[in-house]
Amino acid sequence: MENNEKEKKEKTGWVAELISWVQVLVSAAVIAFVLTTFVIANSEIPTGSMENTIMAGSRVIGSRLHYKFSEPERGDVAIFVFGWQCPQCGAIIEGDKQDTCPACGSEVGKRGHTIYYVKRVIGMPGDVIDIVDDQVYLNGSDTPLDEPYIAEPMNQHETYHFEVPENCYFMMGDNRNYSLDARYWQNHYISRDKMVARVFFEYFPTPKVIH
Repeated sequence: MENNEKEKKEKTGWVAELISWVQVLVSAAVIAFVLTTFVIANSEIPTGSMENTIMAGSRVIGSRLHYKFSEPERGDVAIFVFGWQCPQCGAIIEGDKQDTCPACGSEVGKRGHTIYYVKRVIGMPGDVIDIVDDQVYLNGSDTPLDEPYIAEPMNQHETYHFEVPENCYFMMGDNRNYSLDARYWQNHYISRDKMVARVFFEYFPTPKVIH
């Protein structure tokens, strides 16, 4: 009789421990989901477009809450939705997902993968931006924008004129000579609802605060 009771206690103890571990794992998964969905955004920088602020291959964390309670500001390094990637041909398409890929014509449905970019906010809603002689000018100013964060002076010899619509932002990479940023997009402006998070911290490979 004593042996049977001992076996029952051991079995009950094992089941209780298993349930406890399951509860811990479920709780951890729920917390991680809430954090990544509502609090933080985790992003990898695949190219050198933000060097030397963020090097290629680095991973960064941004605050989703920052743009929930305040507006983007000029100079912010931001994570935003650029477009989506076709699961069939791999083409990256600007803007909202479509039922059919404009590159290959395949049916996409809900399978399109959202593409996030990391760039710096240069133009605010209502701004007029002129790029002349490899300098950025705002709102008709005779003095170019002070940009201590750029990797090196622009050497593109291009002239541009942009008028940022209300509720939109103009984004550029810090590595201007090697950044396929808003200057070259079909739609040059990112709407407010596409702004996901402000980047504050790089955690890989070198932990540091992002300015």
